Amino acid sequence: MGRNLKNVLVVSCGFFLLFTAYGGLQNLQSSLYNEDGLGVATLSTIYCTMMLSSMFLPPVLIKRFGCKWTMVGSMCCYVTFSLANFYPDWHTLIPTSVLLGLGAAPLWSAQCTYITIMGSLQAQKEGKLAKDVVNQYFGLFFLIFQSSGMWGNLISSLVFSQAPSIVAISEDQLKSCGAKDCLMDTEVSNSTYRPSHQLIYTLLGIFNGSSVLAILLVSVLLESVEDRMASEGQARPRSSPLWSTVLSTFVLFKDKRLCLLMLLPLYSGLHQGFLYGEYTKSYATCALGIHFVGYVMICFSAVTSLCSLLCGKISKYTGRAALYVTALYGVLFEEKKEAAFANYRLGEALGFVIAFGYSSFLCVRTKLYILLSILSLTITAYGAVEYLESRAASEGPPAGEENEAGKEEMKTEI
Repeated sequence: MGRNLKNVLVVSCGFFLLFTAYGGLQNLQSSLYNEDGLGVATLSTIYCTMMLSSMFLPPVLIKRFGCKWTMVGSMCCYVTFSLANFYPDWHTLIPTSVLLGLGAAPLWSAQCTYITIMGSLQAQKEGKLAKDVVNQYFGLFFLIFQSSGMWGNLISSLVFSQAPSIVAISEDQLKSCGAKDCLMDTEVSNSTYRPSHQLIYTLLGIFNGSSVLAILLVSVLLESVEDRMASEGQARPRSSPLWSTVLSTFVLFKDKRLCLLMLLPLYSGLHQGFLYGEYTKSYATCALGIHFVGYVMICFSAVTSLCSLLCGKISKYTGRAALYVTALYGVLFEEKKEAAFANYRLGEALGFVIAFGYSSFLCVRTKLYILLSILSLTITAYGAVEYLESRAASEGPPAGEENEAGKEEMKTEI
């Protein structure tokens, strides 16, 4: 096994362990802490802070500490949130949600940058196209990462199913579940069986142990980008001024491709916000009970994981259209990877904030219509980007010639 692939596997396993814990907790927030909207407020705080963090922190932290230690520090922020769930209250969950949000954007930007660099180094070593190897590495990462949802949800369901008795769902409650859940018009009763403190503490103990193990794995076994580039004989990238690093996230918006592509992460955040805030509560918990949330979400995670592997395998035959969610930003904005991935997290966090923001004010049916509308706009915008790329390729320099002037112009533009 090559060292680059080994590093990708370490990152993947670290994220698997971390998000086995966080994913399981996230899916249960709106169901466990529905009093006064604490669960939804917690999720909203996380992604609101992540949105702000995406604007400034990722490029600065990656430049200062490198991808490896940025990931390690960010993972520690996730552990504080897991620990706060032992004493769920506005004074514990909200502050740790802020801390988690601050660490989330740098974590994902560092991960995307790290895997992109590993893929590029491996492509140079094997004489392959960088985008092909990068796509395969991202496919491998998301195969392992997305499977964390299956295990996290399985653990939560198995633990909660140990309850001595399960309260049956009444017919009146079933009539208010799903798309009919409309908090503005009716007083919906989502008060299904609540697990005992002992079961909740057991689950939190498992999740916290998994998070700590993720931090140890990445800290000990992951090779830093700088050391890896040095071993491959690659020069370290030039260090740009701090003010330039901070502004890089915003300067990238001068590229009209990024403006169009921002609908992709926005929709991703909206639909995930609906999944974690509405689907788990209004469909799974309301109609089946909280002990079924994990089993329902396992299906989602399993299909997502398999699709990630499939996309990675077929990317070199189908082009990036099959991968537009995973590696697209690193390919289109290769010279500004950190800023591009930070912008992706910014758009995704904005989608989460909007979804959780209107969660307590709109009917589920209305939220579904909003999702369908944004999805239609997103598909149109993505098609426009592909058209611009194909037109730029057809108007580019003849094969075999290097258009250095064009490259410098693009660097200035983005």
